[in-house]
Amino acid sequence: MNHDTDVRHVIAGHLEPQPQFRAIDDRKHILAEGDGGTLRNRIDDPIDGTAGLLLEVVFWHMRGYGAACIITIVMRVLTQRVTRASVQIDHRVVGRIERGLVLFVGFTHSDSDERLIWMADKVLGLRIFSDADGKMNESVLDVGGGLLVVSQFTLYGDAVKGRRPSFVDAARPEQAAPLYERFLTMLRDRCVAVESGEFGACMAVELVNEGPVTIWLER
Repeated sequence: MNHDTDVRHVIAGHLEPQPQFRAIDDRKHILAEGDGGTLRNRIDDPIDGTAGLLLEVVFWHMRGYGAACIITIVMRVLTQRVTRASVQIDHRVVGRIERGLVLFVGFTHSDSDERLIWMADKVLGLRIFSDADGKMNESVLDVGGGLLVVSQFTLYGDAVKGRRPSFVDAARPEQAAPLYERFLTMLRDRCVAVESGEFGACMAVELVNEGPVTIWLER
């Protein structure tokens, strides 16, 4: 199922046009409700004034079919296995690794420390490096590799409608920046060699993808 708040994704494959919906935050407050056509515009304008984070959106038919669908926006990490990688800001190298993983990390409105912990453990435990027999059987920790972590809100780009992607599902900078720093801290607590870009900066990333191996992670 497409993890997205855009009702159009769900209608196309699962539901009748204009299903009813209710959006619920992490404190079980109702953020918005009505017909599917209003969700995209209402999700950042809670009807009861709460400031809770979006947890789920529940859709159901008005024709008695009993169909339901829960959609949760998720944290996203695009992981690439590399032989070397670096990131520059204004032609100055701010992060560099040799063999290891490059992580392009995106955060959404509902992300929490629980998701960060899960993602940090998942990244470091991924067995995507070759062992002595040439099989993918070792993690970045097993091979003594490094991590290069780059924030990238464009992982939430939605280009279903029109030609200019929408990024409304990406967390705002004031929320995403602390999440990014906490994620880096969690990785550094588990892995010594962690380099990073700079949140919000215009960066130039160079990498050599080994394989190529690219893994899309969501939580």
